[in-house]
Amino acid sequence: MCKIDSRITEGGKRHRVRMTNMKEVEFKKPSYDEWKEASIKALKGKPFESLFTKTIEGITLEPLYTAESLMAKVDGKLEEQVSTIRAMQDEDVFSVAQAAFGDSIEEFVAQTEDSLERGNQYVTIGKVNFEWNKHALQQLATLLEKNPFVINVVDPAVLNVFDYIENKEVTGFILSNETQAIPDFPNVRKLNAYIQDAHYQGANAVQELAIALAKASELAENKDFAEFEKQFFVSFAVDTKFFMEIAKLRAFRVLWKAFALAYGVEKPQPVKIFAETSLRSFSKLDVYVNLLRAGNEAFSAVLGGADVVTVYPHDIVTKPTNQSIRIARNVLLVIKEESHATRVLDPAGGSYYIESLTHDLVKKAWAKFVEIEEAGGYSAYVASGNLQKELAEIMEQRIQDVERRKTILVGTNNFANAKEEVSTETFYEVNRITKPFEDLRQEFKKSPINVAILTYGEFKKIKPRTDFVKGIFATAGIIAEATEPFTDVEKAKEWLKNTTADYVVFSAIDEDVKEVIPALLAAKPASVLLDVAGKFDEDWESQGLNGYVFAGQNIIEKLQGIQDTLKEVQR
Repeated sequence: MCKIDSRITEGGKRHRVRMTNMKEVEFKKPSYDEWKEASIKALKGKPFESLFTKTIEGITLEPLYTAESLMAKVDGKLEEQVSTIRAMQDEDVFSVAQAAFGDSIEEFVAQTEDSLERGNQYVTIGKVNFEWNKHALQQLATLLEKNPFVINVVDPAVLNVFDYIENKEVTGFILSNETQAIPDFPNVRKLNAYIQDAHYQGANAVQELAIALAKASELAENKDFAEFEKQFFVSFAVDTKFFMEIAKLRAFRVLWKAFALAYGVEKPQPVKIFAETSLRSFSKLDVYVNLLRAGNEAFSAVLGGADVVTVYPHDIVTKPTNQSIRIARNVLLVIKEESHATRVLDPAGGSYYIESLTHDLVKKAWAKFVEIEEAGGYSAYVASGNLQKELAEIMEQRIQDVERRKTILVGTNNFANAKEEVSTETFYEVNRITKPFEDLRQEFKKSPINVAILTYGEFKKIKPRTDFVKGIFATAGIIAEATEPFTDVEKAKEWLKNTTADYVVFSAIDEDVKEVIPALLAAKPASVLLDVAGKFDEDWESQGLNGYVFAGQNIIEKLQGIQDTLKEVQR
């Protein structure tokens, strides 16, 4: 940019200003200590440590990642980590594996052929509502003869299709938690480290990676490694934790290099990774949010370097439609054709944050893998009950985080539509962390209660707390009606005496709560439950207060407790 004379009018006076050549302007790079000092000031008394977050994997997320901190963590071997990841990946562009469904083989075939014409690349067999009889297997064999495929062994009878395939050079993947004996088909990968079962039992990223290695170790036993790696692949479900899931897939490639070295193989073949969107956070409530979750998961799978990706329709839990299947397929097509992410090998590579996560996952997962091996290997570890115990603990933590809103699930435990009905139809069910809220809605539908919010004070001051209470009850399908704000204690008492509500929450600022609640408790009818919005240390329960509604509370336990108490009162 050239230097330019500018005339600026200010207060009626004219000034001549010489603009600086923009190329000569330099911005000082602040140090980490300077950034930390500025952050502490901005926190206004909160500790700096409040900016750090611990994940369910036990990894501490930092508020700022720098080149210096990353290089120190990886012992200066960042380039080696990145180059290993890229060397262990041979597909520049991921393949689309759109799952097809159907109530008949004819519907399945028509749906598959249509999807193959519209961007799908794999015949992908998921859950269907028909039997794999001879007729259906022959129809399927015709498809598999002409196209690469992914067979998810929901029904083992589908594997009889190989009796009808004459072309022994067909290519595909067999998704299964058990080793399948399919001889004479050298290009069909059937040695699968199937991680979906562990995923739906609650496994975190570290556990999934360690289990994948432990399963690979058992599958490789008594086999020539060169032949083994031609038949092996790993399959992951990709969750909503965007950056962690990117790092998970990248970490497996690093781990695979170390795994191969343990077998004396210095230059292993690139490992194949199949990824599918996770249903763990899918909900029957506000189902279109599932579409957003799937898009998020699919993009992280692509950025993480998955070779083949399946996106499940947003209504898969109840039953997919032709439209939802098409939308799911288009999620991947938009990523492939419009995001330009596939024009870069390892697009996440070099990110200080993601590289740090990748390194942490590699380190923790390898240690866990070694622990499993020292316990006798994967099967022995499962037989001991240790794996199930660990996964159950993590799953319980996940559910608790959802019920306490530490983990937000839009449309389910926050920003819920109170008027929405829960579908009773189930097509594809797995362990989902949203299910407690679906069950809660059904309970309150069977035994409805009348909820009111008694507001007191200035509207704009009490609105956030009142909206919070409304949101809590909306998760159970309950519309909590709020009164116009009272400013007179006597009028508030009169309203409480005459209300037809079964349950009332008093919403006011802390000062007004402490001043007014004793008078309300004295006037409250015995048949009405009264709670306070907020958390207080006062001894009001002895005066007749039922309890409190506050942030961080277990919503399921609180609402079920209200329902149980009302049933006792009404007896």
